[in-house]
Amino acid sequence: MSASDTPRFVVPEENLIPVDPYPSHLYAIPPSRMFMIKLSLKKYREQAGADAPIYDASQGDGGASLPGVSAEILDRANELHKEHGTGYDFPYGADVFRRSVVEQYWQLDPALGWGTANVVAAVGGRDALLKAYTAMIALGSGRVGDVVIVSRVPWVSYNWGPYAVGANVLLAPGEADNAWRYTEDTIRASVEFAQKQGGRQVLGIVITSPDNPTGHTLSVGEQIALGKCALEAGVKFVLYDWIYHYVSEEPPIDANAVLSAFTAEERERIMILDGLTKCMGASNVRNAHLLAGKDVIKFISGRASHGVIPPFHGQAVAMAAYEQGLKQAAANIIEPTNASRHVMRQFLSEHGYRFIMGNGGYYAFIYVKPWMEAGGYADSFELGEYLAAQHGIAVVPGRAFSEEGNDWVRFSYALPPQKTAQALERFHQALQALQ
Repeated sequence: MSASDTPRFVVPEENLIPVDPYPSHLYAIPPSRMFMIKLSLKKYREQAGADAPIYDASQGDGGASLPGVSAEILDRANELHKEHGTGYDFPYGADVFRRSVVEQYWQLDPALGWGTANVVAAVGGRDALLKAYTAMIALGSGRVGDVVIVSRVPWVSYNWGPYAVGANVLLAPGEADNAWRYTEDTIRASVEFAQKQGGRQVLGIVITSPDNPTGHTLSVGEQIALGKCALEAGVKFVLYDWIYHYVSEEPPIDANAVLSAFTAEERERIMILDGLTKCMGASNVRNAHLLAGKDVIKFISGRASHGVIPPFHGQAVAMAAYEQGLKQAAANIIEPTNASRHVMRQFLSEHGYRFIMGNGGYYAFIYVKPWMEAGGYADSFELGEYLAAQHGIAVVPGRAFSEEGNDWVRFSYALPPQKTAQALERFHQALQALQ
């Protein structure tokens, strides 16, 4: 019998994946209910009439509630695409996109040693995150079952993204009075806890500011201190998610200031996520990118060559925005959202609500337990159904994020300020009706 008549594995025997039944007993990852919440508004219109005003304060999509990407930017992106052609790009994206990210957007300091080889394009934030988690596993401990740390009340996909690719997710300790923020003590406590659970290593920690869902913000100094603490405690990678940082009354975060605070060796363990979806209302454009060490970028690119290669259109939209200057290109999202933030804070303060907000992003986290109890609702999902179906105002129940968030709701003010004022009034009236 010739060698070609015998079955043969693609990889050498020592590189075979060991048989492990762990996928058979994974928790069933629930589909996100974010996309279904607004459907409850249909019930309200069935009762109140097809023309009855409704208020969607549930979504995180400025392209749905605000003008979104301008025609000017889309037209310029189309020209770039025509110039570039429609052939395959590299798994890390187009070289022209990488240069635009480094030179026009971040304006990275060459002295840091980071350049185009430290950039990988992705098909939106979720794609970038999944690629980052996979790199954390392969380059961090080289095994499944280790840990990614997230905040106590995290964005719902932080709960399930790492888990889907083989990492357990650990909710750090935190208190509502502090917006469930990390502290250096809670990071160290999380690492120690993981080690006691069968010697699990911590692959990464996700630090996001402005935060989803709570809306709180961290200063650059706080973010650096938390990242340093995590690395010193043995966390393999620190991932900064800055997807909302341009939607702010403050200057955007300076990557040079953050990266320069770490040594060259430490920088290889830093990842930075950014993109267009929030600041430009470009959710359906699907563009994001990661800045990371060269080994991380090389690993992600190798995997992407057999998986998802980012299309050029989203990169072209980003390049067009970076040419113009992102602050100007995103003004039709940033300016009304900043105005709505003032409306939001004033209304909630004047009416005595307990709430969490920062100076960026477009979420307020509002405490609603008294009204849940008054209505006899078991959780904030039931309250959310009441608000949408009976009063035409959709918010995201805090229970969608974690048990600790159950007594809260996320209210999105990615709306024109007059619409935000009307939505708040409807929200307030609906809660008062329960008492």
